[in-house]
Amino acid sequence: MKPVAAIDCGTNSTRLLVMGAAGETLVRQMVITRLGEGVDRQRRLAPAAIARTVAVLARYRAVLDDYGVQRVRVTATSAARDATNRDDFFTAATSTVGVAPELLSGDEEGQLSFAGAVSSLGAVTPPGPYLVADIGGGSTELAAGPAPDGGATSAPLATAVRSLDVGCVRLTERYLHHDPPHTEELEAARAEVRRQLGDAFAEQPALAEATTLIGLAGTVAALAAIEQGLEVYERDRVHHYRLRRASVERLLGELAAIPAPQRRQRAGVEEARADVIVGGAVVLAELMAAAGHDECLTSESDILDGLAATLRS
Repeated sequence: MKPVAAIDCGTNSTRLLVMGAAGETLVRQMVITRLGEGVDRQRRLAPAAIARTVAVLARYRAVLDDYGVQRVRVTATSAARDATNRDDFFTAATSTVGVAPELLSGDEEGQLSFAGAVSSLGAVTPPGPYLVADIGGGSTELAAGPAPDGGATSAPLATAVRSLDVGCVRLTERYLHHDPPHTEELEAARAEVRRQLGDAFAEQPALAEATTLIGLAGTVAALAAIEQGLEVYERDRVHHYRLRRASVERLLGELAAIPAPQRRQRAGVEEARADVIVGGAVVLAELMAAAGHDECLTSESDILDGLAATLRS
């Protein structure tokens, strides 16, 4: 079997995974392109944001060619779901990659994230059931389900999925208007996350009944890196790091107290994420409080792994 690949065009970042015939990772790349810049307010993808993302897709196309990839899935999520001009991006992306992007629903996104995270637990094997939280730029997908059957050959399925319209970019653009944010702005952002979590847990109680919380995406990885003081990203130290709720609250307080230029000086903070990491930390802090989890297991296996697995089955 030849290598397969998955590309995820998210609200904040555009990511690539190339997986080998045995399921091994050959390439994993991420570039913050901010495709969803201004979408929450304008309901349109900005031409500059489309251009930034398509430029990265062109680089990814070259990687696919280098590895002889013939099967690839390209997906778009929250920003594209909200944008009235998503076809402008889809047309350019299709021309660049040679594959038409798939517009995922929130439920589809949550299921793929659950499959990617839970399938990679391996020797960690924390007790189930699991709550997988994929904190993106425009939305946060929550997916809960049992531990997979050890003999199962298919991807694990979540039994409850909910997509929330809160993410690091959306919360920042909607509530955090000053840098650093004012106290009342932070409280308004936290209140909105609490409201949406309350609705989700009331409608799907299984989301609040999980034993283990698994956190995905850039905000969670960045907080794990900051907590460890990592000057350079080290996947092995971030993947399956146990991030405590007290640490999340402390880091949120520290990052919210300083402007973005000073956040960029913190080890573990990517330059392009410094302006939105406070919004993402708000989501994680409120989720851990609402669901009653004192610990979050960080996972670097996510929707990309779920997507690539569908091409190998």
